[in-house]
Amino acid sequence: MKRFGDPARLALLLATVAAAPMALCVPAVAQEVAAEETGDEIVVTARRREESLQDVPIAISVQTAEALDQRGAADITVLQQTTPNATVQVARGSNSTLIAFIRGVGQQDPLWGFEPGVGLYVDDVYVARPQAAVLDIFDIERIEVLRGPQGTLYGRNTIGGAVRYVTSPLDQDDPHLRARFSYGSYNQMEALISGSLPISDTLVVGGAVAGYVRDGYGENLNTGAEHYNKDVFAYRLSAQWTPTEDLTIRLTTDGVEDDSNPRHGYRLTSFPAGGAAYDPPGSVYDTRAGSGDDNHVEAYGTSLHVDYELNPNIMLRSITAVREGETLGTIDFDNTPNPTLDIPAYYADEQLSQEFQVLFDYDRVQGVAGVYYLDATAEGAFDTVITGLTIATQGQVETESLAAFADVSFDITDALALSVGARWTRDEKTGTVYRQNFTQTFLGERSPFFGGNPTPGLLRSDYTNDATFEEVTPRVSLTWEASDALTLYTSYSQGFKSGGFDMRGDAVLTPDTVNGYEPEFVDTYEIGFHSSFWNGRLNLSGAIFQSDYTDMQITRQEPTVANGIASFVDNAAAATLQGAELEGSVHFTDNLVANFAVGYIDGEFDEYLTTIVNPAYNPALPIGPGNQPTLPADFSGLAGFQNTPDLTGSFSLTYSTPLAGGVLAFTPSASYRGDSQMFEFANPILDQGAYTLYNASVTWTTNNDRVRLGLHGLNLGDEEYRVGGYNFPGATFGNSIIGFYGPPQTFTGTIEVRF
Repeated sequence: MKRFGDPARLALLLATVAAAPMALCVPAVAQEVAAEETGDEIVVTARRREESLQDVPIAISVQTAEALDQRGAADITVLQQTTPNATVQVARGSNSTLIAFIRGVGQQDPLWGFEPGVGLYVDDVYVARPQAAVLDIFDIERIEVLRGPQGTLYGRNTIGGAVRYVTSPLDQDDPHLRARFSYGSYNQMEALISGSLPISDTLVVGGAVAGYVRDGYGENLNTGAEHYNKDVFAYRLSAQWTPTEDLTIRLTTDGVEDDSNPRHGYRLTSFPAGGAAYDPPGSVYDTRAGSGDDNHVEAYGTSLHVDYELNPNIMLRSITAVREGETLGTIDFDNTPNPTLDIPAYYADEQLSQEFQVLFDYDRVQGVAGVYYLDATAEGAFDTVITGLTIATQGQVETESLAAFADVSFDITDALALSVGARWTRDEKTGTVYRQNFTQTFLGERSPFFGGNPTPGLLRSDYTNDATFEEVTPRVSLTWEASDALTLYTSYSQGFKSGGFDMRGDAVLTPDTVNGYEPEFVDTYEIGFHSSFWNGRLNLSGAIFQSDYTDMQITRQEPTVANGIASFVDNAAAATLQGAELEGSVHFTDNLVANFAVGYIDGEFDEYLTTIVNPAYNPALPIGPGNQPTLPADFSGLAGFQNTPDLTGSFSLTYSTPLAGGVLAFTPSASYRGDSQMFEFANPILDQGAYTLYNASVTWTTNNDRVRLGLHGLNLGDEEYRVGGYNFPGATFGNSIIGFYGPPQTFTGTIEVRF
């Protein structure tokens, strides 16, 4: 286990449609196998068994490898453009850290110790930390986005939903090799080779290796370095042994290294008394940051999947996995050459997980039961370097989680089924937090942890504490097959995310921080449908839902003149979120297919009781009734949901026609996101207005599927849109209000050969 000091390592319009009976639609559910066409029927294994999509009572969006390839999708953030009521973005100030929100539930702060509200799974292995989690799309079978609380079917409990990244299966019968090369705007070059090779009748090996490089969209005008560039290497290697028809064992190892330059952001305000040289740059992709251009992110994992068919009715499954990662980088919050608000940082994590499942199917009773264990450690350190003062923060959180879950479906009649599930979770957490002020001996000096030698000042936090969180969360659904073409369902599910400790906690300013914060809960009620009409040419899924969000964990950072920056994690809020989702496809002809999705959500805080810094507090005087560092505050009616636009939508058409011994496919698409705010309190400078992204792709594939050529244009309107930001106003912090932006207009050509 690494310790500190070790070496670097998108409604309203379609909501009207929802007034029609079919508008109760919520995307189909699934957790295991993505949609597979069998005649006119789509078969899934959402609940760990094969069943028609129409029979599954959960909300899910599925993107197959073929659909993603036709769109020219680069990484999993493309899911934001195709999934209703979802935000999937690169975290502020990073290149490969993931933030995700589903139906208003998520976690923007990627600090170690904070668990995401949306879980990420790679081949059913839960990825506990968001660093290096912006997965590039290569060698996959599909990606699934499940909306609403998950936890009765597998893995770690997730309160907002889950993203499942499912890699390609190994071909046990024939050798397979695929090679792809891409070249595009900003000198983008990508190379991928993947394949599989049967060694014997029972053993097959395979894997994929990918490299991605690209010049920056902008430049660091202070140092001349590329800004928003890409330099990533990734691999995945697998071996599958099937000694008998009843037993399958698959061993997989994967890794990624990201040496892209730090992403410092773009100033949205002028630097106080800085002069023209400190004004915001001309391009939103440029920066004037001075905190450095070194950045390195790496993550590795190994997993062992074992499936044993005990008899025709029972399957036993084991999933064992280990993962680890490390990040070394820096964010320049003031975006100037001055060390006004610089944050060098180090993160590291490791995890061990073990899951056992029993899957059973006895005529009218089917289901899954299992146990899950997670032992994870996340640690890190960062400096907050402001003029004359450096605040060093270090910490570690150890999590040991044990859970048992079950979900059983009973066929009451041939048309009516009841599913009942529950999850018991016990999380034990130990948090260690150290925070100390240092007086700089020269401007911008870093703490001893980052190579400086400043004068030690006030010790603000130095404690270790532990807490245990235990909860049982239920799920129940009722499914009615009204006809062969229409299935209706209703469900209730509860999500639970355990409490923890604020790794930035200041025990001088907020003494209660040593006690940590409590769990949060989401209770979701949903009515949905799945349908297939017109001989399978029209497929619709949809839903309306209400989520009651209680004891909401609110994370905030607030500037204080006397004490630098204060951090708060409060169980501050209760909220109600209501919404509707509709998605589907229309096969107008064999050559023309339309896909669409729309989401509407209305979120309102019922209460928002939190803590603020007392502007009258005098740190030179003793703390007492008249001199409190923080004060309670009621912001009910003022707060809104972050990263949650009220309306999201997408539409695409694919027209295909035979051409020159192959098939030419043209896919124009558009995605819309309504107004959204970066944090719970609106900021007209920082918040993002509504926008639409337009994309188009053309592919030509030979009839034998051996060669594919593609041309992909993304963000054709060259829209400038923010995906994140920081807000530290005032002269003390350089009036640092900065934004981070999504990619500009790009064009990419690809050639792929399959053997």
